[in-house]
Amino acid sequence: MISNDKMEDSNGNLAVSYRDLVERGKQMLLEADILEAETDSRYLLEFVKKWNRSQFFLHREEAASEETKKEYQRLLQMRKQHIPLQYITGEQEFMGLSFRVNEHVLIPRQDTEILVETALPYVRDKKVLDLCTGSGCIAVSLMHYGKPKECHASDLSAEALAVAKKNAERNQAVIHFVESDLFDGITQRYHVIVSNPPYIPPDVIEGLMAEVRQYEPRLALDGGRDGLMFYRRITENAISFLEPGGYLFYEIGHDQAETVAGILQQAGFSDIVCRKDYAGHDRVVFGQYKHRMQQNQ
Repeated sequence: MISNDKMEDSNGNLAVSYRDLVERGKQMLLEADILEAETDSRYLLEFVKKWNRSQFFLHREEAASEETKKEYQRLLQMRKQHIPLQYITGEQEFMGLSFRVNEHVLIPRQDTEILVETALPYVRDKKVLDLCTGSGCIAVSLMHYGKPKECHASDLSAEALAVAKKNAERNQAVIHFVESDLFDGITQRYHVIVSNPPYIPPDVIEGLMAEVRQYEPRLALDGGRDGLMFYRRITENAISFLEPGGYLFYEIGHDQAETVAGILQQAGFSDIVCRKDYAGHDRVVFGQYKHRMQQNQ
């Protein structure tokens, strides 16, 4: 057991192995109702030591230094407060790439990889716009894997754009960033527009886990009363910023596919497709805007 959250054992013995240190860290996190206590406790130690998992197993019986124990304890105290692990380490992997994250951006999630994977076949040698870019993970991943001709990314938050710019540099992605409330600062047309907009109703946000509700930026979560406000705003205006035959791609909430598809259809989009995530939930809706193309024929 841990006494007063100190890392010393009951005999005051400071010679604690890394394995014991992680076990005690796990108990601390379990007492704080951290769901992934075992994984988080080990990962935080690996972060302190700059180890991968293999290195932890190789050195786990060795005695931990006082410096390591002190820093590990500091990070555990942060995690006990339900501060997301990614905000503590400042990093998150997405699409096999490494991204910096902080409290100004949503933590990139695997669900959003489905949006990138769905859009990738449509972006090569095209002009692409990523609305509500946040950490920049979508735009950077599309540039890295899809090779578009040009990529722009916008966000209302200057703090989020600062993070996105660093992530573009980190991953050698050339992206033009624009501080903009949706299309307000956009002046060009694009072949593809992608967006993971805020889509959670306010009453649902209040029921989310503490890591999300208390620490992730509400500006990037709140989709208005029914969660659909941004889909309506973006779809209505996107037709003025799409090239003939252009595509609009959305990430959606698991119960929003039918409604978002209806919003696209009502605005004149066709060939509307819904794609599920790996858990079998509706996650992406996209469609093509052909009206201008037809008018030009």
